[in-house]
Amino acid sequence: MAQSQTDIKARYPLPVYNYRVAILLGGLAGLPAGAQLADLAGAFSLISCSEVSGLKMEVSTVTYRHGFSFLAGFHIVPGLPQEVKLSIHKGVTLNGQYLSDWMKLSYPFVQPIPASLARKRDLLIDLCDEAGLPVIRWKVLKAMPISLEAPSFKADTNEVAFEKLDLIAHELQVEYNP
Repeated sequence: MAQSQTDIKARYPLPVYNYRVAILLGGLAGLPAGAQLADLAGAFSLISCSEVSGLKMEVSTVTYRHGFSFLAGFHIVPGLPQEVKLSIHKGVTLNGQYLSDWMKLSYPFVQPIPASLARKRDLLIDLCDEAGLPVIRWKVLKAMPISLEAPSFKADTNEVAFEKLDLIAHELQVEYNP
């Protein structure tokens, strides 16, 4: 059975290599619904990274047993939402100190940071179509870096140097066709 191009586009899975990561400086609170990155000039930083992992929503469960649970059985009820733990892998470049600067800002050892500089930032991770337009958007709310890992140095290989930033966030939201 022949399928049209729109049928193929609607039913086939999207490739995972066409994505972009934007770290918002001001947060998503003032962001209007359906806003595109072009509407946020100067309010975000695009990060070129090789991998984003850990986009997972999870809720803990509570097992409730009452006095007659030996007859009626027990109940499993939803508990609190879990924190989001994600990792960003980025190639090390000469002027790519954004992740380490964010880590230094979040945990100042010499002097306290001004209140205007936010430790927690919102991230937009867009999975894009072939034209570069976002098809699915993951919004990571109030993310804060918790570790920055330098690349492994080996003299016997010619691998590219990657750093890894681990983040913890309050919430993850998913939007289709943002």
